[in-house]
Amino acid sequence: MKNVFVVADNIVSPLGNTTQDNFSMLVQDIPAVKQHHNKQISDAPFFASLFDENLFKTNQHYTKFEQLLIASIKNALEQTQINPSDKNTLLIISTTKGNISLLETNKYNDDLKKRIALHSSAKLVAEHFHFTNQPLIVSNACISGLLGIITAMRLIQSHEYENIIVAGADVITKFVFSGFQSFQALSKTVCKPFDKNRDGINLGEGAATIILSSKKQSDKDIQLMSGSVSNDANHISGPSRTGDELYQSINKAMHDAEFDANHIDFISAHGTATMYNDEMETKAIASAKLEAVPVNSLKGFYGHTLGAAGLIESVISMQSLKHNIVIPTKGFEEIGVSKNINICDKLIQTELKNCLKTASGFGGCNAAVIFSK
Repeated sequence: MKNVFVVADNIVSPLGNTTQDNFSMLVQDIPAVKQHHNKQISDAPFFASLFDENLFKTNQHYTKFEQLLIASIKNALEQTQINPSDKNTLLIISTTKGNISLLETNKYNDDLKKRIALHSSAKLVAEHFHFTNQPLIVSNACISGLLGIITAMRLIQSHEYENIIVAGADVITKFVFSGFQSFQALSKTVCKPFDKNRDGINLGEGAATIILSSKKQSDKDIQLMSGSVSNDANHISGPSRTGDELYQSINKAMHDAEFDANHIDFISAHGTATMYNDEMETKAIASAKLEAVPVNSLKGFYGHTLGAAGLIESVISMQSLKHNIVIPTKGFEEIGVSKNINICDKLIQTELKNCLKTASGFGGCNAAVIFSK
């Protein structure tokens, strides 16, 4: 089976427009989540990670969502010699909401129906970079980013393509905000993953790109070892109460990488700071006998960036491997889950080789991938 390497990456977020800028801010303990008074999103003040209103404004050619994708892909491609028009190169786009915000500002008709379709955005972005192959859309709730990575890995391993650009983005609008509000899932302050006082999520905007290849570009390239997906079949919005299904994904990913618990140096968890998600993840981690392994959640820095979350958090995880630094779980103070897992509450500097990244989402979907240096 072909090896798969990460040869370039990027993050575009309110913390910066490059991976290096973003990682530097996290090391300095600087979050993007803050209080906003944006009545276009909510009448009441709220905590979220949002771009300045003057950045990435929708124009006649591209929406804010599409501009984020283009900016992130452009920066990642500039780090390689990969030609998007090569027949052995594919574009995968990961998102949950895409251009759904256009429903708030435009009259619904056949033209708008076509414009908000995810494949319309994918076509525009692909044409911008002159991709030859038709782009692929991956949209499966909040595992979309990881599922895009896993899909790319499998396509490379099956010799379909040599290089795959996986890019994800989502933006926060009134429609998106009100949906999470209706679930009473939003925190009244900065979120607290795995903490006993956690009360919900913060939302966030952002984009990220990971370029995967069968060919190593440098000795510093991170290898994507494995990935697996499962589903709870529990509830449309509530995760499994046992964590068994996420454990299945973790266990399969570790089996495929030929790893056991001793190989995992840290875990980048989904860690939304909701009561049920954090508890479910904790049980899955314990079932995998990973209780002693440092666990972090980046939601206190970025908020929940939906379809971009798996990609943003994977890029940061790979930077952690390269720099031998585990970023702490911002907002966490006291364990508030049933299993005594090792939540990272301060910056750790230690030799790192392997990272497990997990994600879960509405509909009961779960995903796990393993990165190694």
